[in-house]
Amino acid sequence: MERTLRSTVFLLCLLPFVAMLYGVLNNSLGPDPGEQLMHISGEWSIRFLALTLLVTPLRAWTGWQVLLRMRRMLGLYAFFYACLHLLVFLQLFVGWLPQALWEELVERPYITAGFAALVLMLPLALTSTRNMQRRLRRNWQRLHRLVYPAAILACVHLLWQSRSDVGEALVYIVFFGFLLGWRIWHRRARNPGAAAT
Repeated sequence: MERTLRSTVFLLCLLPFVAMLYGVLNNSLGPDPGEQLMHISGEWSIRFLALTLLVTPLRAWTGWQVLLRMRRMLGLYAFFYACLHLLVFLQLFVGWLPQALWEELVERPYITAGFAALVLMLPLALTSTRNMQRRLRRNWQRLHRLVYPAAILACVHLLWQSRSDVGEALVYIVFFGFLLGWRIWHRRARNPGAAAT
């Protein structure tokens, strides 16, 4: 049953990528395919990041332990779509030219924020296996707290590049703020005086 559920969730998480690939192959991404690919990949990266952080409170509210076993998959998909976001940018907007990339990072702070978020997500993806969790022990939890600054930077990236239409970015900011606040409250409720994990 659980294996079937995991397989179903895996395939559902892959659907945005399939839609992107279909759009490219069928030339159905509109007048600016590059912008559309950037939007889809970035949007789904932050959505999966939000879902990853939602797992812990959902498990606490429902008692469904199976949710914890989905968290790693959701987190890896957040990283996967963030990498796609970067690859589209490198291929279509800077042509893999280091100088062009550097100029974009210097001149557009929202790109710097997004790049920093991806850098923070990298060690989380690399250490997401059970073997790494056993090897790092308590340090694994400390390392994976980087998901919170990564989420904040992702929100900053979205907010700065949204210009006048900041509604969606504000929704994510409120959502991530709620999740972080709940995590701090829950940690203190279980162990008064402890720092949030």
